[in-house]
Amino acid sequence: MFSGIIEEFATVTAIRKDRENIDFTLKCSFTDELKIDQSIAHNGVCLTVVNIENGTYTVTAMKETLDRSNLGLLKVGDKVNVERSMLMNGRLDGHIVQGHVDETARCTDIKDADGSTYFTFEYKEDPVMAQNGYFTVDKGSITVNGVSLTVCNPTSNTFQVAIIPYTFEHTNFCDIRPGSIVNIEFDILGKYIARLQQMKR
Repeated sequence: MFSGIIEEFATVTAIRKDRENIDFTLKCSFTDELKIDQSIAHNGVCLTVVNIENGTYTVTAMKETLDRSNLGLLKVGDKVNVERSMLMNGRLDGHIVQGHVDETARCTDIKDADGSTYFTFEYKEDPVMAQNGYFTVDKGSITVNGVSLTVCNPTSNTFQVAIIPYTFEHTNFCDIRPGSIVNIEFDILGKYIARLQQMKR
């Protein structure tokens, strides 16, 4: 379980394909604090540490994860937003994030807002997915590349988020351009409410 408050970004140092899986080796400031089997969110995707060596750590993404996320697009040198799993003895500063990415979205527009930056994202419009709670609501929560954010101006398949300078500088939002593909995780509360509504029918 995560909060969507990114600790920093890690840098991809190696990528190795193993049949349908991909092993990603990364480096970040807390590598020496990690343990094998620990869960870390990478651009919002929960992955397990499988190796720690020479100041780097390795995680494995399976085909299902690669199909649903932007991890398969990563290259050596890319920045990845990382967050270790949430401690249960502190404040929940973001929102409840599972680390189970639902799908990807494409950045369609970036606008300066005199201090903040508005990013617009578009995802595949799917009525069945929407009935199951995969949609955005104004002032609701969304996770973009693992970052907990508040939704602005949603439509049936687009939404905006406002990024403050600190978030822009300390996450890989600084590398997002129109056309960039990001991971999104819809709010788990919406999914549960949608499922309850279906069970009442």
